[in-house]
Amino acid sequence: MRSAITRRIWLSALACLLPLAVQPARAAEPVVIFAAASLKNALDDASALWAKQTGKATRISYAGSNALAKQIEAGAPADLFISADEAWMDYAEKAGSIRPGSRFDLLRNALVLIAPAGAGAGADPQIALAPDLGSTLSKAIAGGKLAMANTEAVPAGKYGKAALDKLGAWEAVKGQVAQAENVRAALLLVARGEAPLGIVYATDAAAEPKVRVVATFPSDSHPPITYPAALTKDSANPDAAAFLAFLTSPPARGAFERQGFTVIAAPGSGH
Repeated sequence: MRSAITRRIWLSALACLLPLAVQPARAAEPVVIFAAASLKNALDDASALWAKQTGKATRISYAGSNALAKQIEAGAPADLFISADEAWMDYAEKAGSIRPGSRFDLLRNALVLIAPAGAGAGADPQIALAPDLGSTLSKAIAGGKLAMANTEAVPAGKYGKAALDKLGAWEAVKGQVAQAENVRAALLLVARGEAPLGIVYATDAAAEPKVRVVATFPSDSHPPITYPAALTKDSANPDAAAFLAFLTSPPARGAFERQGFTVIAAPGSGH
């Protein structure tokens, strides 16, 4: 009798343990990336390659670098930050938001003047960046707006303002600028035909078939357009460093280059 009772107790205990034994391992948390809006197409592609190669996921939040840096400073749960300029990564570093030693320069870009793809059919599609550029742009805008990202905070807007200032055109057009929250929002204004001209990155123009490039700003008319990347100080995701290193790998390099970026990090180094 005692033996039968003991057996039932062991069987009951085993029945309770079996569900625990057969439960699948908990899926790894996705790597959370805060990235400049201009990276969307290329970083989406690179992330898809990472998922295919590793079976691991990412979750990406795109916005202006200024907004992202401040969100991370305020405690937003990001694992990586990729800025569209050095200044906002400097801000994050001074705020203690990024992990020491993890920062490196990943990409470079170029700055272009765009118009709606269907505008000015049959006309010369180019605008000369000549000494009378301010007058030329004012005439081309013709009472409309020049779409730019916020010129005081967003990297693309700051680069654009610097280029126009260097070329002597800022004072002539500053009253006609429509400032958007990020460069992709500025791109959209032109793509929809809501602005006759805009200033965006070359990669943005390449990603949007509804716009055409009418001029490319000289590289010496603005600070170098550099994208630094780093781990955040508070990241506890064990896959974050591996994903950051993956961004310098040949597959990721191809994803960036297909969108028009120049990869400046050494292949496979993560630095």
